[in-house]
Amino acid sequence: MATKESLSLAQARRIALAAQGFADPAPTGAPTRRHLGRVLDRVGLIQMDSVNVLQRAHYLPLYSRIGPYPTSLLDTAAYRAPRALFEYWGHEASLVPVGLHPALRWRMVRAQAEAWSGMRHIAQEQPQLVAWVREEVAARGPLTAAEIEHDAPRTTGNWGWNWSAVKQALEFLFWAGEVCAAERTTSFARRYDLPERVLPAEVLAAPTPTDAEAYRTLVGIAARSLGVAAEQELRDYFRLPVAGARQAIAELVEAGELRPVTVQGWRHPAWLHADARLPRWVRGNTLVSPFDPLVWERARAERLFDFSYRIEIYVPAAKRVHGYYVLPLRQGERFTARVDLKADRKAGVLLVPAAWIEPGADPGETAVALAAELYRLAGWLGLDAVAPPAAGDLAAPLAAALLGVAGVR
Repeated sequence: MATKESLSLAQARRIALAAQGFADPAPTGAPTRRHLGRVLDRVGLIQMDSVNVLQRAHYLPLYSRIGPYPTSLLDTAAYRAPRALFEYWGHEASLVPVGLHPALRWRMVRAQAEAWSGMRHIAQEQPQLVAWVREEVAARGPLTAAEIEHDAPRTTGNWGWNWSAVKQALEFLFWAGEVCAAERTTSFARRYDLPERVLPAEVLAAPTPTDAEAYRTLVGIAARSLGVAAEQELRDYFRLPVAGARQAIAELVEAGELRPVTVQGWRHPAWLHADARLPRWVRGNTLVSPFDPLVWERARAERLFDFSYRIEIYVPAAKRVHGYYVLPLRQGERFTARVDLKADRKAGVLLVPAAWIEPGADPGETAVALAAELYRLAGWLGLDAVAPPAAGDLAAPLAAALLGVAGVR
């Protein structure tokens, strides 16, 4: 029996960063659709989230990889023909390449069993409502839930028609693939329409793979995007069923797309993608979104970077350790700080409620790198200034570094 290839933790870290696009060269000019395509090839999909205290979550992974770019680049790819992306349940709510629509149809078919409970109950208990909502979208789409609710009958027996019921019906239809997100309003509400009016015809006409084929496709994308990963991470990337993901891993190993490896300090088996590359180093500094695929799987982030990370958005304020919307700072191959941020758009200021140094990082060096990155981020967001941090053990060095950056602007 052949000995498994062994990777040091430093090698695994560089492989993971390269797989996610952090070792790619920065654009030499204004970012283009080609740069967007390169990032999508690296990350596979982009998670969405409604929190807008800093910037919508789906815009940030591109910023972390290619720097300041016009957000219209992503908007056009997702919501204008010919679309490169569509909204669906990938990791969580996600922007997914349109070519993956066939590989996600198994999830659409299982809407009655796997959609969230509110959606399932609507479909099971009020099928007439669901059918009526679909007919409204077909006749008048694209429409928001509020626009449909406004016209819903008020006297409906036991159906209980109201905005919530209409929204749940739409979300069931969305999960089932019977409606799509045609666009987003300025308030981030979905406008729903029929798939044939949203997705490219060739995508809808593509044959539906078997479940096993779909799982292989999705695990393969996860493996390529992660570089080296344990089973849990390969499965979590597209939230796949355990048995299906395990079978897909075995088949990809047999096909030579994955190789079993050992990684220093990892207790679980790992797999290396055949296209993974090991750069000599990974350089550059950038802030990383709480919803970035580099840190989706918290146990992986801790194993790879010795970085314990938790989103505290839903933690009561008094119990938060680091802050509401905290972004890690990546310096080269490690995380050196984390910073709580808020965009005060009315005042034109990037607020820094707190800044924290990571163990072993040099406060002075880290503060200088973070200050430069905060001003770069502020410029991308259209903000004029960065406020000194209000709290945290990196607050004093960062405040001084921000003064230095502001003085040379």
